[in-house]
Amino acid sequence: MTKSYTQAPLPFMGQKRRWNQEFKKALETEFTDCGTFVDLFGGSGLLSHFTKSVRPDAQVIYNDFDNYSRRIEAIPTTNALLSDLRAIVAGFPEDKRITEPLLSRVLGKIAEYDSRGFVDYITLSASLLFSGKYATSFEELRKNGLYNTIKQTDYSADDYLDGLTVVHDDYRAVFHQWEGKDGVCFLIDPPYLSTQAVTYSNYWKLRDYLDVLHTLNGTNYFYFTSEKSSIIELCDWLDKEYGMGNPFNGAVRKELRSRLNYNANYTDIMFYKHKQP
Repeated sequence: MTKSYTQAPLPFMGQKRRWNQEFKKALETEFTDCGTFVDLFGGSGLLSHFTKSVRPDAQVIYNDFDNYSRRIEAIPTTNALLSDLRAIVAGFPEDKRITEPLLSRVLGKIAEYDSRGFVDYITLSASLLFSGKYATSFEELRKNGLYNTIKQTDYSADDYLDGLTVVHDDYRAVFHQWEGKDGVCFLIDPPYLSTQAVTYSNYWKLRDYLDVLHTLNGTNYFYFTSEKSSIIELCDWLDKEYGMGNPFNGAVRKELRSRLNYNANYTDIMFYKHKQP
């Protein structure tokens, strides 16, 4: 790995860039005996990338749950599209809502690229939609007001996935492949319960979130959630009322205050636990 990224090269809701220092500290002090790190919900790949940069000696499995690597492969097309859009809105006021006749030209250009193949609408959203909003299709995008906030420089993801073992599978299959093996630590960052998850391709129910907790039993792990999730309170209640055991017992808890947009913020939570030999 020749370049270390402190944030994901393409927009991704929920990437863990603000956890870099706390995560690095734990990797270097608590998990030195772990030689394999398995990122079950790879997301933007930032946790996997950062783990590999801190522990170049370790094997890092990046389960590309959201097919982020496809978006990386599409960067040349994304850059070309954004370049065309910059030319269309040249001279139009920045940060202002795009109006006719430019709006039709912008949508027409996007539709042209869409007809040719894959368009990374999540990355495109970051240049055209109000902060914190994302679309995943042309139809979703056109329903929103578009703004001239188009990124002025090209995207690049050179070396971002270097050294990682990239897989595309259900997290349970990946977990069972590595469960019970010595020196394995799981990175667990599922979609947050009760938070916006528009960019996720799979709809999750409460049972899905609870099933993820099986990956915490008797394992080395990092687990990410937020105060908006009811998972922590539910586990605590079940433990106290029914003695069912709380998977977070004995884990270290860290918190960070995060801002989603100008009027929404929440507390991000990271648990980590190194099982005793």
